Amino acid sequence: MKSRSTLATWLDGLDGCRLARVLETRRDAASPPEPRSVGELADRLQRPGSVALALPQLALPHLQVAEALAALGAPASRDALAELLEAADGEAARELDAALEALADHALVWPDGAGKLRMAGPLRQAWDAPLGLDAPLEELLTGTTSDELRGMLAALGVKPPGSKAQRLAALMEHHGDPERILSVVATAPAATRKLLEGRAGAGPARPARFIMFGSPGPDLEPGARWALERGLLVQDRHRYGPARMPAEVALALRGPGWHAPFQAVPPSVGLAPVTPREVDREASAVASAFAAGAASVLSACSATAPARLKSGGIGARELARIGKAAQADDTVVRLTLETAYAAGLLARDCDRVAPTEAYDAWAAQEPPEQFAVLLQAWWNLPLTPTQARDEDNKALPALGGAPPCNGCVQARHGLLASAARLPTGQGVRVASDLGPLVAWHRPLADSSPDGTPFATVIQEAELLGVLARGALSAFGIHLWTGDAERLGIECRRLLPSAAATARIGADLTAVVTGTPSARLASLLDSVADRETNGTASVWRFSPGSVRRALDAGRTPEDITADLAAVAAEPLPQPLSYLITDTARSHGRVRIAPAACVLHGDEPALLAELAAHRKLAKLGLRQLAPTVLISRSPLDATLAALRAEGYAPVAETDEGTVRIEKTRPRRAAACVPAPRGSRARGGGRTAAPSMAKGSAAFDPSALATRLLAAPATAPEPAPFEGGVPFATDTEEIVAGWAKRLPYTDVRQLAHAIDAAHAIAVEYVAASGNRTVRTLSRLELDPPYLEAWCHLREDERVFTLSRIHGVMPT
Repeated sequence: MKSRSTLATWLDGLDGCRLARVLETRRDAASPPEPRSVGELADRLQRPGSVALALPQLALPHLQVAEALAALGAPASRDALAELLEAADGEAARELDAALEALADHALVWPDGAGKLRMAGPLRQAWDAPLGLDAPLEELLTGTTSDELRGMLAALGVKPPGSKAQRLAALMEHHGDPERILSVVATAPAATRKLLEGRAGAGPARPARFIMFGSPGPDLEPGARWALERGLLVQDRHRYGPARMPAEVALALRGPGWHAPFQAVPPSVGLAPVTPREVDREASAVASAFAAGAASVLSACSATAPARLKSGGIGARELARIGKAAQADDTVVRLTLETAYAAGLLARDCDRVAPTEAYDAWAAQEPPEQFAVLLQAWWNLPLTPTQARDEDNKALPALGGAPPCNGCVQARHGLLASAARLPTGQGVRVASDLGPLVAWHRPLADSSPDGTPFATVIQEAELLGVLARGALSAFGIHLWTGDAERLGIECRRLLPSAAATARIGADLTAVVTGTPSARLASLLDSVADRETNGTASVWRFSPGSVRRALDAGRTPEDITADLAAVAAEPLPQPLSYLITDTARSHGRVRIAPAACVLHGDEPALLAELAAHRKLAKLGLRQLAPTVLISRSPLDATLAALRAEGYAPVAETDEGTVRIEKTRPRRAAACVPAPRGSRARGGGRTAAPSMAKGSAAFDPSALATRLLAAPATAPEPAPFEGGVPFATDTEEIVAGWAKRLPYTDVRQLAHAIDAAHAIAVEYVAASGNRTVRTLSRLELDPPYLEAWCHLREDERVFTLSRIHGVMPT
């Protein structure tokens, strides 16, 4: 029977509140199917993928403590760690305890029953050489013979004990005392001292580039043999590669004055006083402007669905077209498209990205509700949406299907964590000054590629009103605390309701102050051309725009009545004249399909068309005083006449006027989504729940169930009389995926049965190891058919080649 891990023992000894804190910080370990025991939870917490997700959540002092512990070689005592970090007493000691507490809340470092600190195995692998140190002596001496250990002890002047284990313990005891190591080095030849002192500060030696597998090792460096004879350097048992210096020796040579870095206090920034009213005023202004711009961007996408590049995503040309139509800059367009896509308002539809039916419901809402949807989508977005160029300065498409970026999410969280800790009534003088603070709170998060720390995410936060006047706004406060209800209240408080009226002037313009309602914007878009957006939107009426409304089947009386209903004052006379004059010429010429026929009641007008030089390309021919035929198709003839200033209308086959009303394109709900955060097979999901405060997950209840369950749930072994599998799928997966532990079998089987996406570590026949997000799973033993988000295609996977499973 597998021995119980020290982590499982420590978790089992926690009270419900403390275990709930661990579950809250490491939610991926509690993903469905939820663990049935503390032992299974411990297995999930120590997966390399799970530890990798936890690391970007850590602040700089937490990582520094973990690196120091990795350098010491866990298990290690707290006193040794405190001495290495120069945090044995005073405020530094309290900061060290706080860092250890935070690491324990993440189940990355925990105390065992022997007074030592343990750490998750994968956490030690996060550093190739923690603190520039090589592995501890015990690890380097693996494979060393008893005679070699005896020779080292004899050279050190220590009487060798009888057994190999005793000799190893004696050598470790000797090297565990820095004073002894320094006294030995003091007697070394000058070449050896120079070699050891240089190696102690330069970090672990690396193999020479020219060394090939199977070739003899390089010649020893001058003075190395003396150090090898005393265990101050250790060479690989096969004599390949350079000699390596144990961590204990390097620390002793660095001297008692050397300490590992431990920056427990965040960097200082320039502050300026700011009142809550000033923050509210600026947040309200920028959020209102963004909400109006987002509505315009999505309205433009509704009118003409953006085309996708062959390589995926929306390219620069389409982004520029949308920006011109919506009167919005590239930053607003990109941010709107990405957040709307994440919220399910947009979806891929073959070669285009089109609004979904959810967009129609969103467009009918008031601006505060619309803004809240996009703001929550931004908070959970697994990418930085306004990053327009990559590290090579190559333009990036929007909605390009980039793999989920946990570091991007953590950059956002680190920004709000930094701003939330500013003194009350204070904001930073320059928003970019928050960059070093974010780097302290989330040192492993993704920064800006242009060298300014976190400039892009700071700009996004200002654009959305999350940051205002260098301080966290009410939006940011409730995003950070995870209170969706309070966030909605603040959106309604700070964002004005949509404007339902417009000021229509004699200069044939309509001006709407604030965000126009969906009905008002739709009406004005149908009968006028939008010129500007922002805190005030402007539309201009023209013969072409009025004719467009008439072509859509509106009568002059309807247009006049609808505009009068939304006008703040009576309609100006020039607009009434424009509508009347355009309607008078509208339909004087009718075009019937044949290929095609033009007819009307005015022989002179038809004769004018037939003689028009610029219409000669249509091949018009007069059959009767009131009838012409054209060699060009109906739509081409219609467009050519309109381009020359005429106002024809098209007829249907039955002779009635054809209504030119285009139905907005809508994407089907079943279109696969490109990101790993959403399953490909089902309907579109709503905006993700906020990171904190989600009602779907109750860590306290799960902690209570785990502590009440048996500490270790036995793994099924049906053919040996063990516990039966919970489902048939589990039994089938376990039978073929031999490399998966039962915890992974449970999660893969649950993803198959529940139609959820899952991440797997897959080893191809070539030996290449990849991590892939899979959805639309179909079990066909010994294979698994799925949509592969890495390859953007349906693929078949061999179950036996799946070596690990993680929730998405």
